[in-house]
Amino acid sequence: MSQGFVIAPDDLQADDVLTLLTRHREELRGHSPADACHVMSADRLRESDVTFFVARKDGELAAVGALKQLDPATGEIKSMRAAGSWRGKGAGAAILAHLIAEARQRGYREVGLETGRSALFADAHALYVRSGFAECDAFGPYRSGDFTLCMRMALS
Repeated sequence: MSQGFVIAPDDLQADDVLTLLTRHREELRGHSPADACHVMSADRLRESDVTFFVARKDGELAAVGALKQLDPATGEIKSMRAAGSWRGKGAGAAILAHLIAEARQRGYREVGLETGRSALFADAHALYVRSGFAECDAFGPYRSGDFTLCMRMALS
């Protein structure tokens, strides 16, 4: 499902990647209650329990996403974001498919994610559901509430 995107691990040093992550953090912090905003910093995305990926097409940054290991059988999708000019063009679906394939390759039995419930997240919800995710109880540091939506996908 790469659709011509080149997807590879990234060290979070390139200006275009850092700019996209900054926009992502600012948007989420601007539209999320403080106690429900779990967006990771670039420094946190560089830590050993997280693998960060970029999707590029013809050298242009199209999307980013990360896979965090929660335990030997479980991963979590983090920092999913398509660049503005790539929204609606398959970049988000390509990076998500790559993260799911990576989780399967690692032998994870399931992968989860946390997102918001508001209209701002409607396109992301639709992508996650199309990809096989379903709403679940809160996990890890997340708390169920009017804003937080947790989703999981079984991989076995």
